[in-house]
Amino acid sequence: MTLLDRIFSSRQQKKNGFVLALGGGGGRGLAHLGVLEVLEEHELKPDAIVGCSIGALFGAMYAMNPDAKQVISRAMDIMKHESFSKLSLPQLEGQANEQSDWMDRLASAAKQTMMYTRAATDRAMADTDALIDIAYSFCGGESFSDAEIPLYITAVEFPSGDCHLFSADSHVNLPCAIAASMAIPGIFDPVLVGGLKYVDGGVASDLPVLEAQMVARPNQLVVSVNVGSRPSRDVEPSNVYGMLDWCTQVKSYHLRKNSRHYADVVIEPLVAFTQWNDFTNPEQEIDRGRQAAYEMMPELIEKLAA
Repeated sequence: MTLLDRIFSSRQQKKNGFVLALGGGGGRGLAHLGVLEVLEEHELKPDAIVGCSIGALFGAMYAMNPDAKQVISRAMDIMKHESFSKLSLPQLEGQANEQSDWMDRLASAAKQTMMYTRAATDRAMADTDALIDIAYSFCGGESFSDAEIPLYITAVEFPSGDCHLFSADSHVNLPCAIAASMAIPGIFDPVLVGGLKYVDGGVASDLPVLEAQMVARPNQLVVSVNVGSRPSRDVEPSNVYGMLDWCTQVKSYHLRKNSRHYADVVIEPLVAFTQWNDFTNPEQEIDRGRQAAYEMMPELIEKLAA
């Protein structure tokens, strides 16, 4: 019997507990917080959390302090802080349109010209040190061993491309591991962790379900939260950078599509129209996570042992 055969056959039995896989998606990942709140309302706490990118950040927050309301409150406070704005997440397209006045279009053109110049001459476009600071501010700890819930974080080694799973056994700095998992290539420089450089875990595994299966015991479910999107059918990229972004979206969409089949329960908040760098409506995104989690609670409870 193959590994996949054993995984699927084991799903026919009731399970005790679950491993939670939180995917990447930038601002869409705020929905993770709503999911965590609903799980807590039903007295369901994950036995372990596997996070990728923004899922690593919010997963670490909850692993350190398994109180969803406190985590949400802390996240909201940090996003209002000046240090969060220092990330200066770029947006290559959609800054202005034909309905914008001439001053908006001029400012947009100037900003994009500066970004294109930097993209051609530098390897990163945002402050990586600020990313590490934000990771530290959010999670409030420096060691995986500080977590009350076992925590695993995905990242991709640079430049080899090997996918890595950080944990307490890795003996590395937690904020650096989180920052590495969030370091989108081309936006942030690779992050140094344990003497090696790493970038966004989503490059190889945007929805870390297979990694969660590696962590889960035979009697545990794998519950995944997919906050990814896919390219719009109605919007075509207008330049080379837009095309590269489109390619990344397509790759990510298919990685998640393939990964989700290996989860026992998939929670998918309706966040597809939120841009990855949009953190302006946190309450709305969190509520979308709540709604999706409520819908899947009957299935999750039914699959768990009484």
